[in-house]
Amino acid sequence: MRIGLLTGGGDCAGLNAAIRAAVRAGSSYGDEFVGFHHGWRGVVEDESSSLTTSDTKGILQNGGTILRTAGFHPHEHEGGVAAVMQTVERHQLDALIVIGGDGTLDSANHLAELGVPIVGIAKTIDNDVAGTGHCIGFDTAVATAVEAVDRLQTTGESHDRLMVVEVMGRTVGWLAVCTGIAGGADALCLPELPTDFDELAKAVMRHHDAGSTSSVVVVAEGALGGAFLGSPDGSAGSMVSKELAQRTGYETRLTVLGHVQRGGPPTASDRLLATRCGVSAVDAVHAHRFATLVSIGDNSAELVSLNVVSSGARPVPETLLRVARTMTAW
Repeated sequence: MRIGLLTGGGDCAGLNAAIRAAVRAGSSYGDEFVGFHHGWRGVVEDESSSLTTSDTKGILQNGGTILRTAGFHPHEHEGGVAAVMQTVERHQLDALIVIGGDGTLDSANHLAELGVPIVGIAKTIDNDVAGTGHCIGFDTAVATAVEAVDRLQTTGESHDRLMVVEVMGRTVGWLAVCTGIAGGADALCLPELPTDFDELAKAVMRHHDAGSTSSVVVVAEGALGGAFLGSPDGSAGSMVSKELAQRTGYETRLTVLGHVQRGGPPTASDRLLATRCGVSAVDAVHAHRFATLVSIGDNSAELVSLNVVSSGARPVPETLLRVARTMTAW
């Protein structure tokens, strides 16, 4: 079979591992792969190259994506869908494996409904794609953020400072919750609930009154109702830092982790997850199970309907939120 492969949306660790796994799994079937560069834009503009096992040698441990990526959605551009159809026909593709987040996979669903044979794989450091329990890139992002919190804990303690750390997470707080729990944060600000600055400040001061010399507050970028997303006047983290400094009188420092959360080599867990996804996607292609998403559970890999991605972001479960409430001031 001839299979097209693309990575779309924001980069994350583990994409190369998924590409490698798909190509290697396909080689056992005798498949040929066409890699499209810069996500869906590369399909529309037919920016492509062949992908062989030799091309994917040595990329398992590398961050980013050898196919490069972009946030481009064909159905939002005039002639985009028709161009995708033409590229699929020109390359005589039997299937497309699409690795992306909710935006990229939503585009995949639109095209699958029009008959393009697609299997999707979920990746995003936000871990919020509906239909699967694990998204490629999330574990590495959490590990990176937790390492930063560990380092900020010690410098905060040395200077008796209040440390505010902003992590990614526009609509749900998966990354902030898991970073806060694993990093031992003292408080969280999440998109899931409004932030009461007075109550937050009181909680931080109680922590200090109990004998702590410093505190760490983890803030999701989409906290505060998302009011500061893309704002030139600051961020959710900067507002939390400003408000807490005014209310507590503590010396406060802000660290915005930004794109450092996306980069670097994938953790062993992300390499394993990405490999499972790549192999499962190729198996799905050969079973002609199209318009599907590879869904990974703790002990399972199955296929679900691709249209599940249109149901919205997957929320943080209440059980995990309860752990966060128990372990922090939030």
